[in-house]
Amino acid sequence: MPPALHDPANLARAFAPIVGEANLRPPSGAELRCAKLMVAPSSADEIAEVVRGCESDRITLAPIGAGRTLAEIRSAPADIGISLARMNRIVAYEPDDMTIVAEAGATLAELDAAMAAHGQWLPIDPPRPELTAMGAMVAGARFGPSRLSEGTARDLLIGVRFAGHGGRLVHGGGRVVKNVAGYDLMKVMTGSFGTLGIITETTFRVRPRAARRLVATMRFSDAASSFRAARTLHDAVPLTHLEVASPPVAAALGLAEEFTLIAGCGGSPVEADYLRARIPEILGANCAIAGGAEADAFHHRLRDFDFAASSAELLAATAPAELPALLAEVGGAWLAFAGSGVARIFLNLRAAGGLDRMVGALRTRARDARGHVRVSRIIPELRGGIEIFDRPAAPAMNLMRRMKTAFDPSGVFNPGCFVGGL
Repeated sequence: MPPALHDPANLARAFAPIVGEANLRPPSGAELRCAKLMVAPSSADEIAEVVRGCESDRITLAPIGAGRTLAEIRSAPADIGISLARMNRIVAYEPDDMTIVAEAGATLAELDAAMAAHGQWLPIDPPRPELTAMGAMVAGARFGPSRLSEGTARDLLIGVRFAGHGGRLVHGGGRVVKNVAGYDLMKVMTGSFGTLGIITETTFRVRPRAARRLVATMRFSDAASSFRAARTLHDAVPLTHLEVASPPVAAALGLAEEFTLIAGCGGSPVEADYLRARIPEILGANCAIAGGAEADAFHHRLRDFDFAASSAELLAATAPAELPALLAEVGGAWLAFAGSGVARIFLNLRAAGGLDRMVGALRTRARDARGHVRVSRIIPELRGGIEIFDRPAAPAMNLMRRMKTAFDPSGVFNPGCFVGGL
């Protein structure tokens, strides 16, 4: 496609016949870093037609929910952004089967509201569920504190539909938990960041909500003691989430500015009463326990936590036993999901060179600990040449290249937004 045809006006003329002029608009807010033109299809068939048009003229496209995930990854906007705002229906909800089917533009908050009357929810709790579209949650592998007890999107996803190469509409999995057809395909789409196709529909198994929720906190003078207590508690009682916060993060969460263990648990009234008595026996009398509305409010604060003072946020993953040593090299502000071996690291480096060196050093340390480090948020002036994803060893990188070529031979699906610039 000639360069002039990639400008927004010509793109609009190309796609108006598919979605209608009223469903084309300039990007705004975080979308400005994602795409030159926003296109809002109303169905999977329209998305498929858009994909075919993009492939024929080598027009790049990016799937966009609220625009938050891609805004942190893209160094330059794609030609068009596929807004999923009009594809937000809950297609089917079966409380007895504990499954729910929703279009990719439906938000997590909308699903949970629909299930509330039945005492069920989708126990994936990434920040800001009202802004978290289902397609973005799967493609971005987003998660929250409850990953310790409930897993992540890849553990609860039982069916997926997406528009792939040639505009083909592909379906993997099914609407019942017993159906495991397409299992590998669903794993492939989870965490693919829109580089293999546009997710149009998701099917999840859901869980009952706990009747009561508790949150326990305990202060420590050093990180090592916090992690030791966390391991002891994790091995002794069932927990829904388990964190260790550095002093700056603990203070930002409304706690004392010390290393702090945070543990969530809950269940039936009988289970909650048992845990309320048992946890102080394990941790000691200085442990504080909150329940009811106070516990709910704290969980939301923890889920939505954002350390606004930082210039970049990293997501580190290692074997759980190796995480304390990695964080000891960081210092400063971090929030560790102690039972999962994952940590959010908040950096306040204002020079690109200093950030690059810090990220490189942490990646080297994480690889030694069988892990990796990804940049999950960065201010625009530091984006530059920082590599967002940790580059794996050559065999894994070659496999990813082959997969990208197989799924996206035209190279139009969100190019440059995955490992190694794929």
